[in-house]
Order: sequence, then C-alpha cells, then structure tokens
Amino acid sequence: MNTYAATDVGQKRKINQDCIFASAEPVGNLPNLFIVADGMGGHNAGDFASRFAVNTVKQAIEASAEVNPVKLIEQAIQLANAGIRRESAAHEELAGMGTTIVVTTIVGHYAYTANVGDSRLYLYNGELKQITRDHSLVEEMVRLGEITEEEARRHPDKNIITRALGAADTVDTDFFDFRLPPESVILMCSDGLTNMVDDVDIRRIIEKEPSAREKVDALINTANDNGGKDNIAVIIIEPGSDEEEAC
Repeated sequence: MNTYAATDVGQKRKINQDCIFASAEPVGNLPNLFIVADGMGGHNAGDFASRFAVNTVKQAIEASAEVNPVKLIEQAIQLANAGIRRESAAHEELAGMGTTIVVTTIVGHYAYTANVGDSRLYLYNGELKQITRDHSLVEEMVRLGEITEEEARRHPDKNIITRALGAADTVDTDFFDFRLPPESVILMCSDGLTNMVDDVDIRRIIEKEPSAREKVDALINTANDNGGKDNIAVIIIEPGSDEEEAC
C-alpha cells in the first residue's frame, strides 16, 4: 500500500486547523490507519481540537484489545469526543471548539470508514464516488430536494455542519464498508479541497498524476489556485507503504 498525505494553510487563513494521520503500517489491531480532521473554534481552539482528535483516536486504537474495526474506530471516536468536551469545559480559551473527522482502515479487499461532519472520503475506480455523506445544513437541503447539488456548492450556508466532535456529550458516527476494486484509489480530504475543486477536476487530477504524492500536490495546488479560502487536507491511498503525519 502506497500513501501520501499533506495539509496546507491555504491562501486566506493564518492558522492551519486541519490535521492528518496516514500509516500503511499496523496501528494497534488495525493493519493501517488514515485520519483527516478539520477543526473549528476561535484563536487556536480549532487547531487544538483537530490535533487532539487525531492523537486520541490513534492512541485509543493502539491501546485497545478490540479486533472488530468498526467497534474499534467507534470507541476511539467516542473517546476523542469526550476528551474534546472535557478540555473545552476546563479551558475558557477552548470553549465551543469542535472538529470533523473521517477515519478509514483497509482490511484485505475492504475499507471500513467512519465520518462525522463534512470531511470526505472518495473512491476512484474509473469514476469518482463520494462514499461518506456530509453532515451539513446544505446536504440536508439537497437530500430533501430543496436545492440541487450545484446550488449547494454556492450556498452561503455551505460551511454550517450539523455534527462535529465536541458538539454534544455523545456523537453519532456514520459507518461505511465497501469492497476495493483492483487499481482503485482512495481520496480523503477536508472541505478546503472540495469547496475549491469540483469533482470533475478532482477526477481529472487523480487520472492524470502518476503517483500518490503528485496527486496530493496537484490537488492542493489547484485548491490554492482557485482561491485557497480554507485550510486543505488531502490523503491519497494506493498500493505501497508510507507514513505521514502533519498537524
């Protein structure tokens, strides 16, 4: 398994509130582990929240005796949520902080994915398919038929999310498992990519660039060229073996 991961502060923000972890090597009882978190909160609170979530999930998985990947990831996410709530209550400067999270592990020919918020996981296999579903106000409007997907991209409330770690004492996590066809590519990202680069261009870049690193670099560069209004986090997973961490 080959993977490359990177974050970028973008063109408008001074602080990078995105945090990632990517390991093709075992983490606890998981054969590999990939995480994207996009923090929110004033000053450094969003930065703290995303970094805390990624570190807590990783450490919880390392320490757990659970072998079922779904149960293991769910337990780790709930621990991260509880920890963010605790830190938010204990430190005034962190009050109200939160973060999205998307986590995946690949076991044999299957991927097991969890998400909270609007950070995404896509599967590319000749076509680009979004696996996760955004927990956002505009996504709810799309599901109800009130607006189209194209209208959602331009909607003034597109950054309002309906679920996040830290928002409540418990968090509802969505899980997805899917078979990985041969030659498939997984993309994990924050909305700093998807708000700046549409799915047509994401697919074009994945098809054009030969390596995981070149795919990641091209996606980040395109997001910045299109305005870079937010932090950008991108993980590409292909056959190979690497580890990358950046917060």
